Amino acid sequence: MDHVLTEYLPILIFIGLAVGLGLILLLAAVILAVRNPDPEKVSAYECGFNAFDDARMKFDVRFYLVAILFIIFDLEIAFLFPWAVAFGELSEVAFWSMMVFLAVLTVGFVYEWKKGALEWE
Repeated sequence: MDHVLTEYLPILIFIGLAVGLGLILLLAAVILAVRNPDPEKVSAYECGFNAFDDARMKFDVRFYLVAILFIIFDLEIAFLFPWAVAFGELSEVAFWSMMVFLAVLTVGFVYEWKKGALEWE
């Protein structure tokens, strides 16, 4: 039993330090935070003018399509890196399965492109 506890002791210490540091940072933010900020600080500054419409207005569907395309190609890259690192030890089945994966993503991209999802007016 002591052997198991000595193996998990570093993990428990790490979790304790993470929780302790998180609590210290939260308490420091509560204690040191500015209670009444300058009106210039809380004004709209990103686009240069105040909001003029409802925050719940509908977005154009192209924003969602671009976001979905970004997620698809981000995941593609996330799968390609480990595959490329282990490429020398992979079998032929692994190679062709990755080619099928890339082909499916390419077909999806071509479909989006032909549908005009990437065109902005």
